[in-house]
Amino acid sequence: MRRSNRIGRRALLQRATCAAIGLGLPQWVPASALGLGSKQPANERIGVAMIGVGGRGRDLFRGFHSLPDVQVVAVVDCYRDRREGIAQVCGAKAYVDFREALALADVDAVVVATPDHWHVPIAIAAAKAGKHAYVEKPLGLCIEQDLACRSAFSAAGTVFQYGTQQRSMAHGHWGCELVRRGVIGKIRAIEVDCPNGSGGGSTKEAPIPEGFDYEMWLGPAPVKPYTPGRCNPPGTYWIYDQSIGYLAGWGSHPLDIMIWGCDADLSGPIVVEGTGVVPTEGLYDTVYNWEMRIMLGEVELVFRPGNERTKFIGEHGWIQVARDINRTTASDPAILQQARPTDPGEYRLMVSHSHHGNFIEAVRNGDPKAAVAPLAEAVRSDIISHLCDLAVRTGEKLVWDPSKETLLQGSEKAQAMLHRPMRPPWTL
Repeated sequence: MRRSNRIGRRALLQRATCAAIGLGLPQWVPASALGLGSKQPANERIGVAMIGVGGRGRDLFRGFHSLPDVQVVAVVDCYRDRREGIAQVCGAKAYVDFREALALADVDAVVVATPDHWHVPIAIAAAKAGKHAYVEKPLGLCIEQDLACRSAFSAAGTVFQYGTQQRSMAHGHWGCELVRRGVIGKIRAIEVDCPNGSGGGSTKEAPIPEGFDYEMWLGPAPVKPYTPGRCNPPGTYWIYDQSIGYLAGWGSHPLDIMIWGCDADLSGPIVVEGTGVVPTEGLYDTVYNWEMRIMLGEVELVFRPGNERTKFIGEHGWIQVARDINRTTASDPAILQQARPTDPGEYRLMVSHSHHGNFIEAVRNGDPKAAVAPLAEAVRSDIISHLCDLAVRTGEKLVWDPSKETLLQGSEKAQAMLHRPMRPPWTL
């Protein structure tokens, strides 16, 4: 980690933070989020650039800024009021172009909470700049992006943390570890549910708001007339130019739990078929009302809209893991109530009590393997989402080889959809 010439700059930033407090803070920032009294000495903190500070990005800023060993030194957003407001809170510099933040010597890591279409391009740029990255889900707009992102971080040797925070929830960890330990026997089937998408959305063109860099916001996405619904939720999740919808945008959470709890997706060919609705009118055009039947080797996975959960069905019972601790249940309540072994051996999953803190600790140690939600596993769950999207859009039964990472069965159209064009000058 580069530390030269950083002490003086960090001290200046700390004084700037205090000055920002005197100027008055946005009402949504709690005093506890500042954490100034418990901050470590400036030269010992991890320098972080926040890239994307809208709704989810604001939440992440609060979390990272409150950590005693973090100094937010750069804030990037295409909306001027967002970036300048948060930069004022923490004494950071504000940028509209993420590349300027990546060029800063005192940025050790980035937190990417942009709209979906920017996740992988910014993450790859960060890896090439030698930065560590915490990236919100979903991952790429296509499988090619997922694989390119993994290659970039492997080459750089930097830390990647996926924003699947259930891995840092104790009940999620315990449920998955029990499945790994075989307490319900061999897994026969898995059920995964997540919230649904929808059609609709106004396509009426509107003036671009003052202080909003729409050209930069679009970036690698196709140029389309500005409409407020495109640049705000749910449009940022439900427009195919920018996302693949909740198949990945929300499905990433329960599918990631499935990956954490078992390796069925690696056990043999992945066979995907199903149905769904692709809207043809309105602004929103990602798949919704899907019903996917997937064979992971010999394990059947049913993936459909519903209340988020991952249910592992084994020879001797079942375990259901959900974000809501009250919906993390089992066929026999005693399964979840058993004592934790002092030495679970090879079946012990990594313990993380803070998703943000786990990432920062991995960055401090320069150890990609210390991240509880690593990129290699993010790629595995994201590929399943993309295969579902392709199966619905082509109407085909697709077969994927998880070891060679290629389509064994699929038309030329399906093969072509493993790639997404990017608007020049942006590339992977």
